[in-house]
Amino acid sequence: MLSTRVIACLDVHNGRTVKGINFINLQDAGDPAEQASLYSKVGADEICFLDISATNEKRRAMFNVISKTAESCFVPLTVGGGVNNVSDFRDLLNCGADKISINSAAVYNPNLIQQTSDKFGNQCVVLAVDAIDNINMVSGYEVTTHGGRNKTDIDVIDWVKKGVKHGAGEILLTSMSADGTKKGYNLNLTKLVSENVSVPVIASGGAGHPQDMVDVVLKAGASAVLAASIFHFGIHSISSVKKEMEKNGINIRDCD
Repeated sequence: MLSTRVIACLDVHNGRTVKGINFINLQDAGDPAEQASLYSKVGADEICFLDISATNEKRRAMFNVISKTAESCFVPLTVGGGVNNVSDFRDLLNCGADKISINSAAVYNPNLIQQTSDKFGNQCVVLAVDAIDNINMVSGYEVTTHGGRNKTDIDVIDWVKKGVKHGAGEILLTSMSADGTKKGYNLNLTKLVSENVSVPVIASGGAGHPQDMVDVVLKAGASAVLAASIFHFGIHSISSVKKEMEKNGINIRDCD
């Protein structure tokens, strides 16, 4: 059985790690390179670096910050934000990223998923999905872009199925309504997606307690859990999350 991964997320704005609620009211949470180094040492299985303002500002990713973060990181690093084409993808891998997360660009150009998967392998392609509640969708959830700001009229389940068919190797699934609230992951959304794709699903948005991580794995089928606020501000540690998972029979990597 594969181990369930615990991923520390660095939401980066203007070169600094930040955290807010629903991607607004951002608070400074530190230097991303320093945090990547720390999380690597205290048991994070992976680090996720998301440049949350690149798409809205219509610019490329901050390659200098990403390169510095990659040098400080001793576990796999996923990078997202400002990725628009195969060239961006290649440049980020050359900066030290192990995987690339694509979101808005994939919605507007689904062929990008196939192109990058064919060129670099599906293990490098993470399809990020920012979902909002929408009762008019068959699944009850709609895909958004630009950090949840723009609606797409695309059903989440239709989109993740299409993404995997085109070569996405993982789904990074964020419930926008739960993001930053610390009230728990959206179990219904995560379960729907997990049951409809054959690739790992990373649960994101809403982690407030180690029990939330346990629930989204056991009740909703997540393959990995991602959190930011509770780690950045010392509310809970990666070790405490892993120990709670282990206590509940979830296969994890070493939590010492």
